Amino acid sequence: MKPHNLFTPFLLLLLLAATAHAANIGVCYGRVADNLPPPPSAVNLLQSNSISKIRLFNPDPSALSAFSGKADIRLMIGVPNEILPQIANGTGDTAANWLNSNIFSHVIPTQVSHLAVGNEILFKDPFYTPHLLPALHNFHGALKKLGLSDKISISTPHAASVLATSYPPSVGAFVPYILPVLHPLLRFLAHARSPLMINIYPYFTYAADPVNVPLAYALFDPSTAVVRDNANEGGVWGVGGGGDRDWVADSGWGGGGRGEGEEVQWGDCEEGLGGVGTPRRPSVPVEVYLFGLFDENGKGGEEFERHFGIFHSNGEKAYDISFA
Repeated sequence: MKPHNLFTPFLLLLLLAATAHAANIGVCYGRVADNLPPPPSAVNLLQSNSISKIRLFNPDPSALSAFSGKADIRLMIGVPNEILPQIANGTGDTAANWLNSNIFSHVIPTQVSHLAVGNEILFKDPFYTPHLLPALHNFHGALKKLGLSDKISISTPHAASVLATSYPPSVGAFVPYILPVLHPLLRFLAHARSPLMINIYPYFTYAADPVNVPLAYALFDPSTAVVRDNANEGGVWGVGGGGDRDWVADSGWGGGGRGEGEEVQWGDCEEGLGGVGTPRRPSVPVEVYLFGLFDENGKGGEEFERHFGIFHSNGEKAYDISFA
Protein backbone atom coordinates (compact mmCIF):
# COMPACT_ATOMS: atom_id res chain seq x y z
CA MET A 1 0.00 0.00 0.00
CA LYS A 2 1.38 3.37 -0.97
CA PRO A 3 1.12 6.33 1.38
CA HIS A 4 -1.80 8.70 0.83
CA ASN A 5 -0.91 12.15 -0.50
CA LEU A 6 -4.27 13.86 -0.75
CA PHE A 7 -3.15 17.44 -0.90
CA THR A 8 -0.07 19.60 -1.17
CA PRO A 9 1.51 21.15 1.92
CA PHE A 10 -0.03 24.39 3.09
CA LEU A 11 1.04 27.06 5.51
CA LEU A 12 0.78 25.66 9.02
CA LEU A 13 -0.50 28.34 11.37
CA LEU A 14 1.14 26.84 14.41
CA LEU A 15 3.43 28.64 16.83
CA LEU A 16 5.89 26.82 19.02
CA ALA A 17 5.09 26.88 22.68
CA ALA A 18 7.55 28.03 25.32
CA THR A 19 10.90 26.27 25.31
CA ALA A 20 10.06 24.68 28.66
CA HIS A 21 7.40 22.58 26.94
CA ALA A 22 9.87 21.28 24.34
CA ALA A 23 10.95 18.78 26.98
CA ASN A 24 7.79 16.82 26.17
CA ILE A 25 8.97 15.97 22.64
CA GLY A 26 11.53 13.34 21.70
CA VAL A 27 12.55 11.42 18.59
CA CYS A 28 13.04 7.70 17.95
CA TYR A 29 16.50 6.84 16.62
CA GLY A 30 16.04 3.66 14.60
CA ARG A 31 19.03 2.26 12.75
CA VAL A 32 17.66 -0.41 10.39
CA ALA A 33 19.41 0.99 7.33
CA ASP A 34 22.72 0.84 5.47
CA ASN A 35 22.96 4.51 4.50
CA LEU A 36 22.78 6.31 7.84
CA PRO A 37 25.38 8.77 9.10
CA PRO A 38 27.64 7.37 11.85
CA PRO A 39 26.24 7.77 15.38
CA PRO A 40 28.52 10.71 16.32
CA SER A 41 27.22 12.63 13.29
CA ALA A 42 23.64 11.76 14.25
CA VAL A 43 24.24 13.09 17.76
CA ASN A 44 25.63 16.33 16.31
CA LEU A 45 22.49 16.61 14.18
CA LEU A 46 20.31 16.17 17.26
CA GLN A 47 22.18 18.83 19.19
CA SER A 48 22.12 21.31 16.30
CA ASN A 49 18.34 20.92 16.14
CA SER A 50 17.78 21.19 19.91
CA ILE A 51 16.44 17.64 20.19
CA SER A 52 16.97 16.71 23.82
CA LYS A 53 15.15 13.36 24.11
CA ILE A 54 15.90 10.20 22.14
CA ARG A 55 14.43 6.73 22.14
CA LEU A 56 16.87 3.92 21.31
CA PHE A 57 15.20 0.60 20.58
CA ASN A 58 18.14 -1.41 21.92
CA PRO A 59 21.40 -0.71 23.76
CA ASP A 60 23.62 -0.79 20.66
CA PRO A 61 27.13 -0.03 22.01
CA SER A 62 28.13 2.08 19.00
CA ALA A 63 25.04 4.26 19.35
CA LEU A 64 25.20 4.51 23.14
CA SER A 65 28.88 5.44 23.09
CA ALA A 66 28.11 8.37 20.81
CA PHE A 67 25.84 9.81 23.51
CA SER A 68 28.45 9.45 26.25
CA GLY A 69 29.00 12.78 27.97
CA LYS A 70 26.15 14.50 26.09
CA ALA A 71 24.36 15.81 29.17
CA ASP A 72 21.91 17.81 27.05
CA ILE A 73 20.30 14.63 25.65
CA ARG A 74 18.25 12.23 27.79
CA LEU A 75 17.73 8.66 26.64
CA MET A 76 14.88 6.17 26.62
CA ILE A 77 16.64 2.83 26.12
CA GLY A 78 14.90 -0.33 25.00
CA VAL A 79 15.47 -3.80 26.38
CA PRO A 80 15.13 -6.29 23.47
CA ASN A 81 12.28 -8.79 23.72
CA GLU A 82 14.63 -11.75 23.58
CA ILE A 83 16.38 -10.61 26.78
CA LEU A 84 13.23 -10.90 28.88
CA PRO A 85 13.42 -14.63 29.74
CA GLN A 86 16.95 -14.19 31.10
CA ILE A 87 15.86 -11.30 33.32
CA ALA A 88 12.52 -12.82 34.32
CA ASN A 89 14.12 -16.10 35.39
CA GLY A 90 16.81 -14.32 37.36
CA THR A 91 16.77 -11.85 40.23
CA GLY A 92 17.18 -8.14 40.78
CA ASP A 93 20.92 -8.77 40.73
CA THR A 94 20.60 -10.36 37.28
CA ALA A 95 18.84 -7.24 36.04
CA ALA A 96 21.36 -4.94 37.71
CA ASN A 97 24.26 -6.80 36.10
CA TRP A 98 22.56 -6.50 32.71
CA LEU A 99 22.04 -2.77 33.15
CA ASN A 100 25.62 -2.20 34.24
CA SER A 101 27.08 -4.27 31.40
CA ASN A 102 24.86 -3.12 28.55
CA ILE A 103 23.91 0.45 29.39
CA PHE A 104 25.81 2.06 32.23
CA SER A 105 29.17 0.92 30.86
CA HIS A 106 28.51 3.29 27.91
CA VAL A 107 26.52 6.18 29.41
CA ILE A 108 26.19 7.34 32.99
CA PRO A 109 22.82 6.74 34.69
CA THR A 110 21.94 10.45 34.78
CA GLN A 111 21.71 10.41 30.97
CA VAL A 112 19.00 7.73 31.07
CA SER A 113 15.46 8.86 31.79
CA HIS A 114 13.39 5.82 30.83
CA LEU A 115 13.80 2.07 30.44
CA ALA A 116 11.47 0.52 27.85
CA VAL A 117 11.30 -3.19 28.66
CA GLY A 118 10.38 -5.06 25.50
CA ASN A 119 8.36 -3.63 22.64
CA GLU A 120 4.82 -4.54 21.55
CA ILE A 121 5.10 -7.94 23.20
CA LEU A 122 1.41 -8.70 23.68
CA PHE A 123 0.81 -8.74 19.92
CA LYS A 124 4.17 -8.74 18.17
CA ASP A 125 5.94 -11.36 20.30
CA PRO A 126 3.35 -13.08 22.53
CA PHE A 127 5.86 -15.85 23.29
CA TYR A 128 7.48 -13.41 25.72
CA THR A 129 4.24 -12.39 27.45
CA PRO A 130 4.76 -14.66 30.52
CA HIS A 131 8.20 -13.09 31.03
CA LEU A 132 7.11 -9.45 30.79
CA LEU A 133 5.86 -8.70 34.30
CA PRO A 134 8.59 -10.70 36.12
CA ALA A 135 11.22 -8.88 34.05
CA LEU A 136 9.66 -5.51 34.89
CA HIS A 137 9.70 -6.38 38.59
CA ASN A 138 13.35 -7.44 38.47
CA PHE A 139 14.42 -4.34 36.55
CA HIS A 140 12.50 -2.15 38.99
CA GLY A 141 14.19 -3.94 41.87
CA ALA A 142 17.56 -3.38 40.21
CA LEU A 143 16.88 0.33 39.79
CA LYS A 144 15.89 0.58 43.47
CA LYS A 145 19.06 -1.25 44.51
CA LEU A 146 21.15 1.10 42.36
CA GLY A 147 19.37 4.13 43.82
CA LEU A 148 17.87 5.03 40.45
CA SER A 149 14.19 4.14 40.77
CA ASP A 150 13.22 7.78 41.30
CA LYS A 151 15.38 8.93 38.37
CA ILE A 152 14.74 6.30 35.68
CA SER A 153 11.15 5.31 34.96
CA ILE A 154 10.31 1.83 33.69
CA SER A 155 7.50 0.65 31.44
CA THR A 156 6.80 -1.40 28.31
CA PRO A 157 5.56 0.07 25.01
CA HIS A 158 2.41 -1.52 23.58
CA ALA A 159 1.14 -1.67 20.03
CA ALA A 160 -2.00 0.38 19.46
CA SER A 161 -3.70 -2.93 18.62
CA VAL A 162 -4.07 -3.59 22.36
CA LEU A 163 -7.09 -1.36 21.89
CA ALA A 164 -10.21 -3.13 20.68
CA THR A 165 -11.79 0.28 20.14
CA SER A 166 -9.76 3.36 19.27
CA TYR A 167 -12.26 5.47 17.35
CA PRO A 168 -13.77 7.63 18.58
CA PRO A 169 -10.92 7.82 21.09
CA SER A 170 -13.05 8.77 24.09
CA VAL A 171 -14.58 5.27 24.13
CA GLY A 172 -11.26 3.45 23.84
CA ALA A 173 -11.28 -0.07 25.28
CA PHE A 174 -8.63 -2.77 25.54
CA VAL A 175 -8.86 -6.13 23.78
CA PRO A 176 -10.61 -8.40 26.32
CA TYR A 177 -8.27 -11.39 26.14
CA ILE A 178 -5.22 -9.37 27.24
CA LEU A 179 -6.92 -8.14 30.42
CA PRO A 180 -5.52 -10.98 32.60
CA VAL A 181 -2.06 -9.66 31.73
CA LEU A 182 -2.99 -6.00 31.62
CA HIS A 183 -4.58 -5.77 35.08
CA PRO A 184 -1.41 -6.75 37.00
CA LEU A 185 0.70 -4.70 34.58
CA LEU A 186 -1.33 -1.57 35.32
CA ARG A 187 -1.03 -2.26 39.04
CA PHE A 188 2.73 -2.49 38.63
CA LEU A 189 2.86 0.80 36.70
CA ALA A 190 0.78 2.52 39.38
CA HIS A 191 3.03 1.17 42.15
CA ALA A 192 6.19 2.18 40.29
CA ARG A 193 4.66 5.56 39.36
CA SER A 194 5.48 4.76 35.76
CA PRO A 195 3.64 5.69 32.56
CA LEU A 196 1.58 3.57 30.23
CA MET A 197 3.34 3.60 26.85
CA ILE A 198 1.52 3.15 23.54
CA ASN A 199 2.92 3.24 20.01
CA ILE A 200 0.23 5.17 18.12
CA TYR A 201 0.16 5.53 14.34
CA PRO A 202 -3.02 7.37 13.24
CA TYR A 203 -2.02 6.69 9.64
CA PHE A 204 -3.07 3.06 9.98
CA THR A 205 -6.47 3.89 11.49
CA TYR A 206 -7.18 6.42 8.76
CA ALA A 207 -5.85 4.28 5.90
CA ALA A 208 -7.92 1.28 7.01
CA ASP A 209 -11.20 3.24 6.90
CA PRO A 210 -10.78 6.64 5.18
CA VAL A 211 -14.54 6.90 4.59
CA ASN A 212 -15.54 6.83 8.26
CA VAL A 213 -12.35 8.08 9.95
CA PRO A 214 -11.82 11.75 9.10
CA LEU A 215 -8.37 12.92 8.09
CA ALA A 216 -8.64 15.63 10.75
CA TYR A 217 -8.71 12.91 13.43
CA ALA A 218 -5.54 11.34 12.07
CA LEU A 219 -3.85 14.74 11.91
CA PHE A 220 -4.68 15.61 15.55
CA ASP A 221 -6.79 18.55 14.35
CA PRO A 222 -8.43 20.03 17.48
CA SER A 223 -11.23 21.52 15.36
CA THR A 224 -12.62 18.07 14.56
CA ALA A 225 -15.91 17.19 16.21
CA VAL A 226 -14.40 13.95 17.53
CA VAL A 227 -13.76 13.99 21.27
CA ARG A 228 -10.03 14.63 21.55
CA ASP A 229 -9.18 12.21 24.33
CA ASN A 230 -6.56 9.49 24.37
CA ALA A 231 -8.06 6.13 23.47
CA ASN A 232 -5.49 4.37 25.62
CA GLU A 233 -6.43 6.60 28.56
CA GLY A 234 -10.08 5.71 28.11
CA GLY A 235 -9.06 2.06 28.13
CA VAL A 236 -7.01 2.40 31.30
CA TRP A 237 -9.84 4.03 33.20
CA GLY A 238 -12.23 1.46 31.76
CA VAL A 239 -10.36 -1.40 33.45
CA GLY A 240 -9.89 0.42 36.73
CA GLY A 241 -6.34 1.62 36.13
CA GLY A 242 -4.99 5.11 36.01
CA GLY A 243 -1.38 6.01 36.67
CA ASP A 244 0.23 9.41 36.76
CA ARG A 245 1.06 9.73 33.07
CA ASP A 246 0.31 8.46 29.59
CA TRP A 247 3.07 8.56 26.99
CA VAL A 248 3.09 8.00 23.28
CA ALA A 249 6.22 5.86 22.99
CA ASP A 250 6.33 6.56 19.27
CA SER A 251 4.13 8.02 16.58
CA GLY A 252 4.62 9.03 12.97
CA TRP A 253 3.28 9.06 9.44
CA GLY A 254 4.80 7.33 6.44
CA GLY A 255 5.25 9.09 3.14
CA GLY A 256 8.66 10.67 2.71
CA GLY A 257 7.97 14.06 4.25
CA ARG A 258 5.17 15.50 2.13
CA GLY A 259 1.50 16.32 2.48
CA GLU A 260 -0.30 14.94 5.51
CA GLY A 261 2.97 13.65 6.92
CA GLU A 262 4.12 17.17 7.62
CA GLU A 263 0.86 17.92 9.37
CA VAL A 264 0.76 14.81 11.50
CA GLN A 265 4.26 15.42 12.86
CA TRP A 266 3.22 18.97 13.68
CA GLY A 267 0.06 17.65 15.30
CA ASP A 268 2.12 15.41 17.55
CA CYS A 269 4.44 18.28 18.38
CA GLU A 270 1.61 20.66 19.13
CA GLU A 271 0.09 18.25 21.66
CA GLY A 272 3.41 17.74 23.43
CA LEU A 273 4.83 21.23 23.07
CA GLY A 274 1.58 22.80 24.16
CA GLY A 275 2.18 21.53 27.69
CA VAL A 276 -1.33 20.13 27.97
CA GLY A 277 -2.72 16.66 28.39
CA THR A 278 -5.96 15.04 27.36
CA PRO A 279 -9.41 16.48 28.18
CA ARG A 280 -9.67 13.96 31.02
CA ARG A 281 -6.37 15.13 32.54
CA PRO A 282 -5.47 18.49 30.96
CA SER A 283 -2.84 19.36 33.57
CA VAL A 284 -0.74 16.23 32.85
CA PRO A 285 1.35 16.80 29.69
CA VAL A 286 1.53 13.99 27.17
CA GLU A 287 5.08 13.00 26.31
CA VAL A 288 5.55 12.14 22.63
CA TYR A 289 8.42 10.48 20.77
CA LEU A 290 8.24 11.08 17.03
CA PHE A 291 9.18 8.23 14.73
CA GLY A 292 11.72 8.49 13.40
CA LEU A 293 14.97 10.34 13.07
CA PHE A 294 15.85 8.93 9.61
CA ASP A 295 14.23 6.91 6.85
CA GLU A 296 15.26 3.26 7.28
CA ASN A 297 15.76 1.42 4.00
CA GLY A 298 16.36 -1.90 5.74
CA LYS A 299 12.88 -2.22 7.23
CA GLY A 300 10.54 -4.85 5.86
CA GLY A 301 6.86 -4.60 5.07
CA GLU A 302 5.15 -2.06 2.84
CA GLU A 303 7.15 0.68 1.16
CA PHE A 304 5.84 3.39 3.48
CA GLU A 305 7.47 1.58 6.43
CA ARG A 306 10.81 2.83 5.12
CA HIS A 307 9.77 6.50 4.93
CA PHE A 308 9.09 7.86 8.40
CA GLY A 309 12.23 9.97 8.75
CA ILE A 310 12.19 13.56 9.99
CA PHE A 311 15.64 13.91 8.42
CA HIS A 312 17.19 12.52 5.27
CA SER A 313 20.42 10.58 5.68
CA ASN A 314 22.38 13.67 4.55
CA GLY A 315 20.99 15.65 7.49
CA GLU A 316 18.48 17.70 5.50
CA LYS A 317 14.99 17.99 6.97
CA ALA A 318 12.15 16.06 5.38
CA TYR A 319 9.67 18.19 7.35
CA ASP A 320 9.67 21.87 8.15
CA ILE A 321 9.71 21.31 11.88
CA SER A 322 11.52 22.93 14.78
CA PHE A 323 12.28 21.59 18.25
CA ALA A 324 13.82 24.78 19.64
